[in-house]
Amino acid sequence: MNTSSKPAAIGILRSEIGLLGGAMTVACLAIFGGDWLVDLSDPLWYGFLFLWVFAVMLWLAFGVVRHADSLAVLLGEPYGTLILTVSVISIEVVMISAVMLTGENNPTLARDTLFSVLMIALNGITGLTLLVGALRHREQVYNLKGAGAYLGVIIPLAGLGIILPRYTTSAPGGQVSPLMAVYLIIMSIALYGVFLAIQTLRHRSYFEQPRATGSENEPAANDHGDLVVRSLGYHLLLLPLTMLPIVLLSKKMAMLVDHGVSTLSAPQALGGFLVAILVLSPEGMAAVKAALANQLQRTMNIALGSALSTIGLTIPAILAISLFTGKTVELGLENAEAYLLLITLLVSVVNIQSERTNVLQGVVHLVLFLTYVVLIFD
Repeated sequence: MNTSSKPAAIGILRSEIGLLGGAMTVACLAIFGGDWLVDLSDPLWYGFLFLWVFAVMLWLAFGVVRHADSLAVLLGEPYGTLILTVSVISIEVVMISAVMLTGENNPTLARDTLFSVLMIALNGITGLTLLVGALRHREQVYNLKGAGAYLGVIIPLAGLGIILPRYTTSAPGGQVSPLMAVYLIIMSIALYGVFLAIQTLRHRSYFEQPRATGSENEPAANDHGDLVVRSLGYHLLLLPLTMLPIVLLSKKMAMLVDHGVSTLSAPQALGGFLVAILVLSPEGMAAVKAALANQLQRTMNIALGSALSTIGLTIPAILAISLFTGKTVELGLENAEAYLLLITLLVSVVNIQSERTNVLQGVVHLVLFLTYVVLIFD
């Protein structure tokens, strides 16, 4: 018994080494962070700290995805992907909150991060997965009802949450009045809650991979690649434990991002873009793996679920922080950003009309993503 348990313990230790590295980083910054972060004028020292914290948080984020993927295997869809998207977007909410409460008041940072996540999820992840999936499998199928349900909630949430505030007159610029803030909080939570009920209870089949009759490429139900799946209790325990160091490191990362953007006189939107890339990189990897395995519905659940969770969870969080702390939040997008978001939503609606995807759809979404990147610097 001892000989069999020893390799198992070593295997667990190896798989959770990222968590160990995250805990050590948290401890080091808790003890020495006050001295290390007080003076970031040396670019080499600043670059070292930024890359260190960024790499550790990214490593931990991949650990979160691994445990969420294991829960997806154990619980089935759409619960597994739902756990993944909510876990990752919760990290985003924590990081945005930390950035809002740290350093100078930047009224557009939360909006820029929210918009970045939408562009990365709806164009970057979606475009890349459609492209690589089509290159390997020519055409792929997914559940049209599920994709339609996602977009049916994303469109009103995006329109009311980050487009409408630009055109209301009760508050200056893209800000929202207290009344509008309370309404948007209630509306976002209510719509997202109804969607979750539809996804997990009443119409769960909408979000499951349809069976392609006669398809030789359909993956086996028990084919999980190199993913090591352990017990349900193990992954339910390790998932929040892996998220905890990310939460604890988010304030340090917020300070580093704020300093870098200010020192380099970089566009304010760049800070939101870096936070979004950090948050969504593991989800993007999971979506690409699913597309290559011909499981396009899981890809759709990840990409569209990330976009929906971002709006449904982030808008209430940042508005609540604004109401309780008095921080100014500019939620309405500028005209160019709103225009790009509308194009993205229109293209998404057009592309889901067919249950089969091809290379062209992926290329179109990637062009829109590159346009967003150009707009950050132009």
